[in-house]
Amino acid sequence: MDVHFDPDPSVTPELRDGICALWAEVSNAGGAVGFLPPVAPEQVRPDLLRHLTAMAEGRARLVVGRDGDGRVVATAFLTLNGHRLMTHWLWVYTVMVHPSLQGRGAGRQLMAAVAEAARTVEGITALRLTCRGGSGARPFYEACGYKEVGRVPGAIRLAEDDFRDDITMWLELG
Repeated sequence: MDVHFDPDPSVTPELRDGICALWAEVSNAGGAVGFLPPVAPEQVRPDLLRHLTAMAEGRARLVVGRDGDGRVVATAFLTLNGHRLMTHWLWVYTVMVHPSLQGRGAGRQLMAAVAEAARTVEGITALRLTCRGGSGARPFYEACGYKEVGRVPGAIRLAEDDFRDDITMWLELG
């Protein structure tokens, strides 16, 4: 499937609904994007609105991937770092690819589009993100050029007896 990536798309009701639907679908398929299944689009909407508010305030950007029918099938948010000594890198949040596209190259295309969008921000030299241990995300990000630079054992609790590492990944944009 061909996916077209757009940095900084216009935020329309269709885009908001598309991201909410994607977020719920990814979560319900076991994706490590901040929710545990089952989750409905209405439950992820407050988190999305926080991202959209940051965009409206100029603190965040969105890269969205759409299929040939215009359906939202991938997203990632890039957020400026507010600390005066760390403004040379961006956070990457809420990286999602529709479950039907996983393993077909759309994720790597998304991460390439994220890096390209970051390169358009003056003074940005690197990207930083975190991922959940045990999710399979670390090898994916490594395949996209990121390096593991930190790990907090057991920082993420999925259930009373299920703790996962919080892994920090870094990409030099050089």
